[in-house]
Amino acid sequence: MAKNQIAEIAWKDSGVPVATRFDDPYFSLEDGLAETRHVFLGGNDLPARFAPGFRVAELGFGTGLNMLATFLSWRDAGAPKGVRFTSFEAFPMAADDIVKALDAFPEARAAAGPFLSAWADGARSFDLEGFAVEVMEGDARQTLAAWDGKADAWFLDGFSPAKNPELWGEDLMMQVGVHTEPGGTFATYTAAGFVRRALDVAGFAVERSPGYGRKRHMSRGVLRP
Repeated sequence: MAKNQIAEIAWKDSGVPVATRFDDPYFSLEDGLAETRHVFLGGNDLPARFAPGFRVAELGFGTGLNMLATFLSWRDAGAPKGVRFTSFEAFPMAADDIVKALDAFPEARAAAGPFLSAWADGARSFDLEGFAVEVMEGDARQTLAAWDGKADAWFLDGFSPAKNPELWGEDLMMQVGVHTEPGGTFATYTAAGFVRRALDVAGFAVERSPGYGRKRHMSRGVLRP
């Protein structure tokens, strides 16, 4: 898959962006920021685990909402030094679409200026007050395998496994496990059985927990020793 394939977006009347390639919204129709905080921050026990050098990694950068929520949480936690956020994204959104999507979340939008400026300039690595961000463009099945880093916490946020199965396969989940620090965690909004099984095979102790909004369940887990 070639890099720099820009995401194709349709917009619901509510202002929620939908990826036409996958026919799936980028975030909850109820409240995307609250969903991020419940699923990805809460599911990885953040901000309590933030510490100097802590590393978050993500499959599916999308609008950058998860990144901004993590940045706000990190800042509220006292901004420990050396925290990094790395995301893997095959179809990056155009800057104007990101702006339109984030306008629905004033708290996140208020902190997004430096990110949006960098993104519009084509930068995929940038710094927000000491919070380092890198977005790796391209198919995660190749880019993650080539990554030389490891994460303490994973946000697994690809589009629905039913519509985007490539981002939830056993081989890719195995790479998530390989690129996780001992005792590291993951969280995801999905409780699909094949995803849970793939993460178990990848080395995680997987548990089901209450989902956000109308989703009954989500999944989270810790890398087994």
